[in-house]
Amino acid sequence: MRLRDVRAEDVEAYVRMRCDPVMMAELGGPLPREAVEERLRKDLALTAADGPWVRMIVPDGAEDDEAAGTVTLWSDEEDGVTVSEIGWMVLPEHQGRGLAKAAVRQVLDAAANGHWGEIHANPGVTNGPSNGICRALGFRLLGERDIDFAGRVLRANHWVVVPGEHVGSGTE
Repeated sequence: MRLRDVRAEDVEAYVRMRCDPVMMAELGGPLPREAVEERLRKDLALTAADGPWVRMIVPDGAEDDEAAGTVTLWSDEEDGVTVSEIGWMVLPEHQGRGLAKAAVRQVLDAAANGHWGEIHANPGVTNGPSNGICRALGFRLLGERDIDFAGRVLRANHWVVVPGEHVGSGTE
């Protein structure tokens, strides 16, 4: 598995991930295609400006344009404090192969330089696979909370990890 920057050609992968009712079940349901295309344009601009890390997950042996999913690391303000957060999605035909876990670990490895500080993850409380990734990589569960995603309020587990101290980082 390798990660690469998001590209304009990733529009169909974005649409498949964010407009599909099954893929978006834990995130309040599918988004309209126009909103997804706008999200891609925004992600492209932010990536070009060296802001958030928006990476596409490419399986071993796949062509560079074959995206299995995405992993994103960004910063946002929460109660007046800058907080770094990570999120990921993997298309159904690629799920269950460890790609998301490997991608999150790779991003945490790269973030161990300290620039991002503690990294938070907020998978839905009923999202067993994503909560399992947090648990397996050594995130610490802080509890449950409500989060806003695309104008929707979702109940999430609030996890945090210090990059470099995560499982598989070589320091544990």
